[in-house]
Amino acid sequence: MSANQSNTITQGSSNTQPTAIQPQLSFWQIFNMCFGFLGIQFGFALQNANVSRIFQTLGADIDEIPILWIAAPLTGLIVQPIIGYMSDNTWNSLGRRRPYFLIGAICTTLSLFIMPHSPTLWIAAGMLWIMDASINIAMEPFRAFVGDNLPKNQRTQGYAMQSFFIGIGAVIASSLPYILTNYFDVANTAPAGEIADSVTYSFYFGAVVLFLAVGWTIISSKEYSPEELEAFNGKAHENVNGHNTQKRSAKQYQTGAMIWMAIGAIFTAAIFTQGLEQELYILSIGIFAFGPLQLFCSLKLKKDTNADNHGLAFNVVNDLFHMPKAMRQLAVVQFFAWFALFAMWIYTTAAVTSFHYGSTDVLSKAYNDGADWVGILFASYNGFAAVAAVIIPFLAKAVGIKFTHTINMFLGGFGLISFYFITDPSLLWLPMIGVGFAWASILSVPYAMLSGVLPPNKMGVYMGIFNFFIVIPQLLAASVLGLLLKLFFQGQPIYAVVMGGVFMLMSGIAVHFVQQSPEQEQV
Repeated sequence: MSANQSNTITQGSSNTQPTAIQPQLSFWQIFNMCFGFLGIQFGFALQNANVSRIFQTLGADIDEIPILWIAAPLTGLIVQPIIGYMSDNTWNSLGRRRPYFLIGAICTTLSLFIMPHSPTLWIAAGMLWIMDASINIAMEPFRAFVGDNLPKNQRTQGYAMQSFFIGIGAVIASSLPYILTNYFDVANTAPAGEIADSVTYSFYFGAVVLFLAVGWTIISSKEYSPEELEAFNGKAHENVNGHNTQKRSAKQYQTGAMIWMAIGAIFTAAIFTQGLEQELYILSIGIFAFGPLQLFCSLKLKKDTNADNHGLAFNVVNDLFHMPKAMRQLAVVQFFAWFALFAMWIYTTAAVTSFHYGSTDVLSKAYNDGADWVGILFASYNGFAAVAAVIIPFLAKAVGIKFTHTINMFLGGFGLISFYFITDPSLLWLPMIGVGFAWASILSVPYAMLSGVLPPNKMGVYMGIFNFFIVIPQLLAASVLGLLLKLFFQGQPIYAVVMGGVFMLMSGIAVHFVQQSPEQEQV
């Protein structure tokens, strides 16, 4: 691979067909290029497992935590397509994606060291924004990195390797405070307003692991230059796989802006006048905000019809409207899957404690025993996901990538539904085997399928846009699940877990509507 290129990406030759065969990478080359995900997942899992605890320690009421947490998905929604676009258009001595690995790793490492020392709740909330933005800067280019460096028939293996490191990292990082307290005698309590040493030291350890793991990927992996990628893929690849080459007009953007702002305004007014759940404002304001973005694009096109002159914001929105057809179909697969995951993450503790342990009293022993058991269940599905990541590439070769995803999502879906029928809580680890397989598949199969239909010169920005279909279902789930439970299920959280299972089954079905060529299915 080329080590030295100028900072400006050139267009290369005028060839429209591939002129070189992209080499297969060895197991250890794939291992090295994915190893950084172990560190990223350390930071992400520490954040997920401990930030609510930090917020409560610093005085947050339980009702305030969802609003404080909204930073995480919103940050990813904004940061990932921006970083994707920038990495697509970067080439320097460090490469294309690796400069962002380094920047993200440095910022996340510093955030992990600072977060446990936040003196007030609002500083902690601000640090969550910074930490999540930093994690997203490092994380986003890793998806495109696999798409750049691996030939199509190795991408399932590459994304499965990322899933393996995600599973391992999540299990270890989530367990760190428990391990430090029970095996190293580190205090897990602290005076009022102070973070326990077990949490603080876990963040320190995670910071070091993250920086070293991402650093290893940076120094042990190389990148292909834009010219080499063009030789492997051919310039014609930009305009195939359903990628719409017709540009959206200024009038279309203007009309779209009026429609989105009108819907957003009406929805917002309805929430206010009808006294609906405040979480719904997240959706209504988000819908409205997409209107001004389209107005901005309309004004840009009126000044100059050449989209190449309009910069980052215009190109991200324009690429969103011109996604390849298969990407739009995969968005449906992701929507069902991530709605299911968020239902599980939000409601499993409440479901298990009330349905299996018979308590909703947060001060009772039964409730806390159930909550502790849910922590073990969540650690276990990440462990099973690491095992599933080893199996998925072999299963994909045997039955095809679509059926692989269907099998895994059905295992996860029936696993979540079985929570309603399993009365002995000690047996709830069994359905987590299926959930682990579904989790590993969600993190690998859609990306392997997606990478085969994207223009190589837009791999980063489209991987970032694909994150929309992870964030939007999470925001929707956070906004409407509580309302659905109140209206149809007497507020019983076990039914949210069952709904999650049904949505997983729907994801496993939806994948068969994704249109791919026979060559693209061999990834």
